[in-house]
Amino acid sequence: MQNQQANTQIQKTNPLVTFIVTYYNLPIPMLCECINSILALSLSSDEREIIVVDDGSETSPMNGLMQYGTDILYVRQQHLGVSVARNNALRMAHGQFIQFVDGDDCLLKEPYNHCLDLIQNSQQPIDVVMFDFTKTLPIKNKESYHDSALINGSEYMRNHTIHGAVWGCLFRQAVRSELEFTPGIEYGEDEEFTAQLMVRAEVVCITDAQAYYYRQRKASAVHQLNDNKKAKRLNDSLEVIVKLHLMEDRLPHTDRLALQRRVAQLTMDYIYNTIMLTHSRKALDSCLEELRQQGLFPLPDRDYTQKYKWFRRMTNSSMGRTILLNALPLMKKER
Repeated sequence: MQNQQANTQIQKTNPLVTFIVTYYNLPIPMLCECINSILALSLSSDEREIIVVDDGSETSPMNGLMQYGTDILYVRQQHLGVSVARNNALRMAHGQFIQFVDGDDCLLKEPYNHCLDLIQNSQQPIDVVMFDFTKTLPIKNKESYHDSALINGSEYMRNHTIHGAVWGCLFRQAVRSELEFTPGIEYGEDEEFTAQLMVRAEVVCITDAQAYYYRQRKASAVHQLNDNKKAKRLNDSLEVIVKLHLMEDRLPHTDRLALQRRVAQLTMDYIYNTIMLTHSRKALDSCLEELRQQGLFPLPDRDYTQKYKWFRRMTNSSMGRTILLNALPLMKKER
Protein backbone atom coordinates (compact mmCIF):
# COMPACT_ATOMS: atom_id res chain seq x y z
CA MET A 1 0.00 0.00 0.00
CA GLN A 2 2.80 2.40 0.80
CA ASN A 3 4.46 1.78 -2.58
CA GLN A 4 1.15 2.25 -4.36
CA GLN A 5 0.59 5.58 -2.63
CA ALA A 6 4.12 6.70 -3.44
CA ASN A 7 3.64 5.84 -7.12
CA THR A 8 0.40 7.78 -7.19
CA GLN A 9 2.13 10.78 -5.67
CA ILE A 10 4.98 10.54 -8.20
CA GLN A 11 2.51 10.41 -11.05
CA LYS A 12 0.71 13.49 -9.78
CA THR A 13 3.86 15.53 -9.31
CA ASN A 14 5.51 14.25 -12.52
CA PRO A 15 2.85 14.33 -15.22
CA LEU A 16 3.52 13.15 -18.74
CA VAL A 17 3.06 16.60 -20.33
CA THR A 18 3.18 20.16 -19.04
CA PHE A 19 1.21 22.50 -21.30
CA ILE A 20 2.50 26.06 -21.07
CA VAL A 21 -0.10 28.59 -22.21
CA THR A 22 1.07 32.19 -22.64
CA TYR A 23 -1.53 34.94 -22.43
CA TYR A 24 -1.52 38.69 -22.98
CA ASN A 25 -4.57 40.93 -23.53
CA LEU A 26 -6.65 38.28 -25.30
CA PRO A 27 -10.43 37.84 -25.17
CA ILE A 28 -11.08 35.51 -22.25
CA PRO A 29 -13.37 33.18 -24.28
CA MET A 30 -10.43 32.63 -26.65
CA LEU A 31 -8.18 31.63 -23.73
CA CYS A 32 -10.88 29.30 -22.41
CA GLU A 33 -11.18 27.69 -25.85
CA CYS A 34 -7.44 27.05 -25.72
CA ILE A 35 -7.61 25.47 -22.25
CA ASN A 36 -10.66 23.39 -23.20
CA SER A 37 -8.77 21.96 -26.17
CA ILE A 38 -6.08 20.71 -23.77
CA LEU A 39 -8.60 19.25 -21.33
CA ALA A 40 -10.27 17.36 -24.20
CA LEU A 41 -7.12 15.35 -24.93
CA SER A 42 -6.69 11.70 -23.95
CA LEU A 43 -4.78 12.52 -20.77
CA SER A 44 -6.01 12.09 -17.23
CA SER A 45 -5.63 14.89 -14.71
CA ASP A 46 -2.58 13.08 -13.30
CA GLU A 47 -0.96 12.91 -16.72
CA ARG A 48 -1.19 16.60 -17.54
CA GLU A 49 -0.18 19.91 -16.04
CA ILE A 50 -1.48 23.21 -17.43
CA ILE A 51 0.37 26.41 -16.58
CA VAL A 52 -1.24 29.64 -17.77
CA VAL A 53 1.21 32.55 -17.69
CA ASP A 54 -0.37 36.01 -17.86
CA ASP A 55 2.27 38.43 -19.13
CA GLY A 56 0.86 41.42 -17.23
CA SER A 57 -2.40 41.84 -19.14
CA GLU A 58 -4.32 45.07 -18.57
CA THR A 59 -7.16 43.01 -17.09
CA SER A 60 -6.57 39.71 -15.31
CA PRO A 61 -8.55 36.76 -16.74
CA MET A 62 -8.89 35.19 -13.28
CA ASN A 63 -12.68 35.47 -13.11
CA GLY A 64 -13.00 33.55 -16.36
CA LEU A 65 -10.58 30.88 -15.17
CA MET A 66 -12.26 30.08 -11.85
CA GLN A 67 -14.29 27.35 -13.58
CA TYR A 68 -11.14 25.25 -14.06
CA GLY A 69 -10.31 24.98 -10.36
CA THR A 70 -7.20 22.84 -9.82
CA ASP A 71 -7.01 21.81 -13.48
CA ILE A 72 -4.76 24.80 -14.18
CA LEU A 73 -2.04 26.80 -12.47
CA TYR A 74 -2.43 30.52 -13.19
CA VAL A 75 0.63 32.74 -12.87
CA ARG A 76 0.66 36.49 -13.38
CA GLN A 77 3.88 38.41 -14.02
CA GLN A 78 4.92 41.93 -14.86
CA HIS A 79 4.72 42.60 -18.61
CA LEU A 80 8.18 41.36 -19.66
CA GLY A 81 7.39 39.56 -22.90
CA VAL A 82 6.65 36.03 -24.06
CA SER A 83 10.25 34.84 -23.66
CA VAL A 84 10.30 35.63 -19.93
CA ALA A 85 6.80 34.17 -19.52
CA ARG A 86 7.87 30.89 -21.10
CA ASN A 87 11.08 30.75 -19.07
CA ASN A 88 9.20 31.26 -15.81
CA ALA A 89 6.80 28.46 -16.70
CA LEU A 90 9.62 26.12 -17.73
CA ARG A 91 11.18 26.51 -14.30
CA MET A 92 7.88 25.50 -12.67
CA ALA A 93 7.05 22.64 -15.02
CA HIS A 94 7.01 19.08 -13.67
CA GLY A 95 6.10 17.29 -16.91
CA GLN A 96 8.34 14.78 -18.66
CA PHE A 97 7.39 16.57 -21.88
CA ILE A 98 6.66 20.21 -22.66
CA GLN A 99 4.09 21.62 -25.05
CA PHE A 100 3.83 25.37 -25.65
CA VAL A 101 0.47 26.78 -26.71
CA ASP A 102 -0.22 30.44 -27.47
CA GLY A 103 -3.35 31.56 -25.65
CA ASP A 104 -5.19 32.45 -28.86
CA ASP A 105 -4.52 29.05 -30.47
CA CYS A 106 -5.78 25.50 -29.83
CA LEU A 107 -4.65 21.91 -29.91
CA LEU A 108 -6.69 19.65 -32.16
CA LYS A 109 -7.91 16.55 -30.37
CA GLU A 110 -7.44 13.58 -32.71
CA PRO A 111 -4.20 14.70 -34.40
CA TYR A 112 -2.65 15.69 -31.06
CA ASN A 113 -3.71 12.43 -29.44
CA HIS A 114 -1.72 10.77 -32.21
CA CYS A 115 1.36 12.72 -31.07
CA LEU A 116 0.73 11.56 -27.52
CA ASP A 117 0.46 7.97 -28.75
CA LEU A 118 3.87 8.34 -30.39
CA ILE A 119 5.66 9.27 -27.16
CA GLN A 120 3.75 6.73 -25.09
CA ASN A 121 3.98 3.71 -27.39
CA SER A 122 7.34 4.04 -29.13
CA GLN A 123 9.75 1.17 -28.42
CA GLN A 124 12.57 3.73 -28.41
CA PRO A 125 12.15 6.81 -26.18
CA ILE A 126 11.38 9.86 -28.34
CA ASP A 127 12.85 13.25 -27.50
CA VAL A 128 10.89 15.44 -29.94
CA VAL A 129 7.71 14.98 -31.96
CA MET A 130 7.40 17.63 -34.66
CA PHE A 131 3.86 17.95 -36.05
CA ASP A 132 1.99 19.98 -38.63
CA PHE A 133 -0.47 22.83 -38.10
CA THR A 134 -3.44 24.42 -39.80
CA LYS A 135 -4.70 27.97 -40.15
CA THR A 136 -8.27 26.92 -40.97
CA LEU A 137 -11.00 24.99 -39.17
CA PRO A 138 -12.49 22.48 -39.23
CA ILE A 139 -9.99 19.94 -40.49
CA LYS A 140 -10.83 16.46 -41.68
CA ASN A 141 -9.28 13.94 -39.34
CA LYS A 142 -7.25 11.30 -41.12
CA GLU A 143 -7.77 7.59 -40.63
CA SER A 144 -3.99 7.29 -40.41
CA TYR A 145 -1.01 9.61 -40.24
CA HIS A 146 2.37 9.45 -41.90
CA ASP A 147 5.15 9.35 -39.36
CA SER A 148 8.84 9.42 -40.20
CA ALA A 149 11.27 6.80 -39.07
CA LEU A 150 12.96 7.80 -35.84
CA ILE A 151 15.94 10.02 -36.63
CA ASN A 152 18.61 12.04 -34.88
CA GLY A 153 17.58 15.71 -34.67
CA SER A 154 20.84 17.00 -36.09
CA GLU A 155 20.70 14.55 -38.99
CA TYR A 156 17.15 15.59 -39.80
CA MET A 157 18.02 19.28 -39.74
CA ARG A 158 21.01 18.73 -42.05
CA ASN A 159 18.68 17.44 -44.75
CA HIS A 160 15.33 19.14 -44.19
CA THR A 161 13.80 22.53 -43.58
CA ILE A 162 12.13 22.67 -40.18
CA HIS A 163 9.23 24.85 -39.10
CA GLY A 164 10.74 26.91 -36.30
CA ALA A 165 7.62 27.68 -34.24
CA VAL A 166 8.19 26.19 -30.80
CA TRP A 167 4.52 25.28 -30.46
CA GLY A 168 5.02 22.88 -33.38
CA CYS A 169 6.80 20.30 -31.28
CA LEU A 170 6.22 18.17 -28.20
CA PHE A 171 9.60 17.74 -26.54
CA ARG A 172 11.20 15.98 -23.60
CA GLN A 173 12.10 18.31 -20.76
CA ALA A 174 15.40 16.51 -20.12
CA VAL A 175 16.58 17.29 -23.66
CA ARG A 176 16.03 21.00 -23.07
CA SER A 177 18.26 20.88 -19.99
CA GLU A 178 19.10 24.56 -19.25
CA LEU A 179 18.03 25.90 -22.66
CA GLU A 180 15.76 28.95 -22.34
CA PHE A 181 14.44 31.84 -24.44
CA THR A 182 16.37 35.10 -24.70
CA PRO A 183 14.53 37.84 -22.76
CA GLY A 184 13.66 40.91 -24.80
CA ILE A 185 13.38 39.14 -28.14
CA GLU A 186 9.78 39.35 -29.34
CA TYR A 187 10.25 38.08 -32.89
CA GLY A 188 12.26 34.99 -33.77
CA GLU A 189 12.69 33.74 -30.20
CA ASP A 190 11.23 30.41 -31.34
CA GLU A 191 13.86 30.02 -34.04
CA GLU A 192 16.71 30.38 -31.58
CA PHE A 193 15.17 27.85 -29.20
CA THR A 194 13.95 25.23 -31.69
CA ALA A 195 17.19 25.03 -33.67
CA GLN A 196 19.18 24.33 -30.49
CA LEU A 197 16.56 21.86 -29.25
CA MET A 198 16.78 19.86 -32.47
CA VAL A 199 20.57 19.73 -32.35
CA ARG A 200 20.33 18.29 -28.82
CA ALA A 201 17.64 15.71 -29.64
CA GLU A 202 18.86 12.15 -30.14
CA VAL A 203 15.51 10.74 -31.29
CA VAL A 204 13.00 12.73 -33.33
CA CYS A 205 9.77 11.74 -35.05
CA ILE A 206 8.15 13.91 -37.73
CA THR A 207 4.43 13.45 -38.31
CA ASP A 208 2.01 15.02 -40.77
CA ALA A 209 -0.71 15.19 -38.11
CA GLN A 210 -2.17 18.72 -38.12
CA ALA A 211 -2.27 18.91 -34.35
CA TYR A 212 -2.22 22.68 -33.82
CA TYR A 213 -4.64 25.41 -34.86
CA TYR A 214 -2.71 28.61 -35.49
CA ARG A 215 -5.24 31.41 -35.30
CA GLN A 216 -4.41 34.43 -37.47
CA ARG A 217 -5.41 37.67 -35.78
CA LYS A 218 -4.71 41.18 -37.02
CA ALA A 219 -4.10 42.24 -33.41
CA SER A 220 -1.33 39.66 -32.85
CA ALA A 221 2.28 40.79 -32.56
CA VAL A 222 3.25 39.28 -35.91
CA HIS A 223 0.65 41.38 -37.72
CA GLN A 224 1.40 44.73 -36.06
CA LEU A 225 3.23 46.47 -38.88
CA ASN A 226 3.92 50.04 -37.75
CA ASP A 227 7.47 51.28 -38.39
CA ASN A 228 8.68 50.60 -34.85
CA LYS A 229 7.37 47.04 -34.92
CA LYS A 230 8.92 46.43 -38.33
CA ALA A 231 12.31 47.62 -37.07
CA LYS A 232 11.96 45.51 -33.91
CA ARG A 233 11.06 42.43 -35.92
CA LEU A 234 14.07 42.79 -38.21
CA ASN A 235 16.49 43.63 -35.38
CA ASP A 236 15.32 40.66 -33.30
CA SER A 237 15.63 38.32 -36.27
CA LEU A 238 19.17 39.48 -36.97
CA GLU A 239 20.14 39.04 -33.32
CA VAL A 240 18.90 35.45 -33.36
CA ILE A 241 20.75 34.67 -36.60
CA VAL A 242 24.02 36.10 -35.32
CA LYS A 243 23.70 34.19 -32.02
CA LEU A 244 23.14 30.89 -33.80
CA HIS A 245 25.97 31.64 -36.22
CA LEU A 246 28.39 32.22 -33.34
CA MET A 247 27.43 28.86 -31.82
CA GLU A 248 28.44 26.92 -34.92
CA ASP A 249 32.18 26.67 -34.20
CA ARG A 250 31.53 25.32 -30.70
CA LEU A 251 29.64 22.30 -32.00
CA PRO A 252 30.76 18.88 -33.28
CA HIS A 253 31.06 18.67 -37.07
CA THR A 254 27.67 17.08 -37.80
CA ASP A 255 25.82 19.45 -35.47
CA ARG A 256 27.66 22.38 -37.01
CA LEU A 257 26.47 21.40 -40.49
CA ALA A 258 22.90 21.20 -39.23
CA LEU A 259 23.03 24.62 -37.61
CA GLN A 260 24.77 26.14 -40.64
CA ARG A 261 21.86 25.08 -42.82
CA ARG A 262 19.35 26.57 -40.41
CA VAL A 263 21.31 29.83 -40.14
CA ALA A 264 21.48 30.11 -43.95
CA GLN A 265 17.71 29.58 -44.22
CA LEU A 266 16.99 32.13 -41.50
CA THR A 267 19.32 34.60 -43.21
CA MET A 268 17.40 34.10 -46.45
CA ASP A 269 14.15 34.75 -44.55
CA TYR A 270 15.66 37.87 -42.98
CA ILE A 271 16.56 39.30 -46.40
CA TYR A 272 13.10 38.39 -47.67
CA ASN A 273 11.41 40.11 -44.72
CA THR A 274 13.58 43.20 -45.17
CA ILE A 275 12.26 43.49 -48.72
CA MET A 276 8.65 42.78 -47.76
CA LEU A 277 8.55 45.11 -44.74
CA THR A 278 10.50 48.06 -46.11
CA HIS A 279 10.22 47.99 -49.93
CA SER A 280 13.44 49.99 -49.77
CA ARG A 281 16.64 49.50 -51.74
CA LYS A 282 18.52 51.48 -49.12
CA ALA A 283 17.26 49.21 -46.35
CA LEU A 284 18.11 46.11 -48.39
CA ASP A 285 21.64 47.33 -49.12
CA SER A 286 22.14 48.16 -45.43
CA CYS A 287 20.82 44.72 -44.46
CA LEU A 288 23.22 42.94 -46.82
CA GLU A 289 26.19 44.99 -45.66
CA GLU A 290 25.45 44.13 -42.02
CA LEU A 291 25.18 40.45 -42.94
CA ARG A 292 28.44 40.68 -44.87
CA GLN A 293 30.22 42.09 -41.81
CA GLN A 294 28.91 39.17 -39.74
CA GLY A 295 30.14 36.64 -42.31
CA LEU A 296 26.59 35.74 -43.33
CA PHE A 297 26.50 37.15 -46.86
CA PRO A 298 26.75 36.10 -49.62
CA LEU A 299 24.59 33.14 -48.70
CA PRO A 300 26.57 29.87 -48.65
CA ASP A 301 26.66 27.97 -51.95
CA ARG A 302 24.66 24.93 -50.86
CA ASP A 303 21.94 22.81 -52.49
CA TYR A 304 19.54 23.13 -49.60
CA THR A 305 16.34 23.70 -51.61
CA GLN A 306 15.42 24.98 -55.05
CA LYS A 307 14.01 28.12 -53.44
CA TYR A 308 17.25 28.67 -51.54
CA LYS A 309 19.44 28.22 -54.63
CA TRP A 310 17.24 30.61 -56.65
CA PHE A 311 17.20 33.22 -53.89
CA ARG A 312 20.96 33.00 -53.41
CA ARG A 313 21.60 33.65 -57.11
CA MET A 314 19.22 36.60 -57.17
CA THR A 315 20.72 38.30 -54.11
CA ASN A 316 24.25 37.96 -55.47
CA SER A 317 23.75 40.56 -58.19
CA SER A 318 22.51 44.14 -58.25
CA MET A 319 20.04 43.33 -61.02
CA GLY A 320 18.74 40.31 -59.11
CA ARG A 321 18.16 42.40 -56.01
CA THR A 322 16.25 44.96 -58.09
CA ILE A 323 14.04 42.20 -59.46
CA LEU A 324 13.39 40.88 -55.94
CA LEU A 325 12.45 44.34 -54.68
CA ASN A 326 9.88 44.72 -57.44
CA ALA A 327 8.59 41.16 -57.73
CA LEU A 328 8.39 39.77 -54.21
CA PRO A 329 5.73 42.21 -52.89
CA LEU A 330 3.48 41.08 -55.77
CA MET A 331 3.74 37.40 -54.94
CA LYS A 332 1.47 35.52 -52.57
CA LYS A 333 3.23 34.71 -49.31
CA GLU A 334 3.88 31.03 -48.78
CA ARG A 335 2.34 29.06 -45.90
